[in-house]
Amino acid sequence: MITLERQAALNKEISSSGSHPDVISALKKVALEFGFQHVTLLASPDPDDILLAPLIVESTWPREYVREFDRRRLMRRCPLAPLLLGSALPVSWSVDHDDNHNLQFDTTSIELLRRYDIVSSAAMPLHSVDGHRFLMRFDGTRQPLCQVELNELGMIALHAFDVFDRLRRNVPRPSVPALTARELEVVRWTSQGKTSNEIGNILSLSDHTINAYLTNAIRKLDCVNRTQLVAKAIRLRLIA
Repeated sequence: MITLERQAALNKEISSSGSHPDVISALKKVALEFGFQHVTLLASPDPDDILLAPLIVESTWPREYVREFDRRRLMRRCPLAPLLLGSALPVSWSVDHDDNHNLQFDTTSIELLRRYDIVSSAAMPLHSVDGHRFLMRFDGTRQPLCQVELNELGMIALHAFDVFDRLRRNVPRPSVPALTARELEVVRWTSQGKTSNEIGNILSLSDHTINAYLTNAIRKLDCVNRTQLVAKAIRLRLIA
């Protein structure tokens, strides 16, 4: 179990981070202190997301794991999203133990998780100051966290995300292709979870027109789907 002294030292290193790589480096140490091998920050998935890669902000997961996860289209079969979206507290689980919140992983997912030693995890739902949802995950092969460990890790993760988010908001905007006012408006409504039909009703436009605006924005920002578009627009501070 992590000691208060080590927790204070880890929080101090996180607080002194001057860049996103510094925060991730500190979080790698946090992961190791708690017996995990990986740490990941990703945008919280929506029900219509089908790929994992566009959601990832930073991760130490093996690239091969992410590629195979997406190649097999396992996002739609993953039982974690409903659990995490319905929780405001840290959650811990393991595919090899009974104490896993009754998560039902299919055999393909379990085989992939075991092959890459991602069988035990802890995740924390997080919210940026501009209202966007993220998840921080720690993964490895250790035994499931006890409640005290989970609470400690949750507090450290919350502190690290606050530092990460502050650094994100302080980064100068890079030069990017300009989105039109209407494209920005559509992207902003999309970031709030609105469908094309709902946005069309709000703006008195057709679904076809809304989708055309989104397609243009996706092309301009070199994205592959709406989720990545929203994440990149937030990262570039094009929308709040």
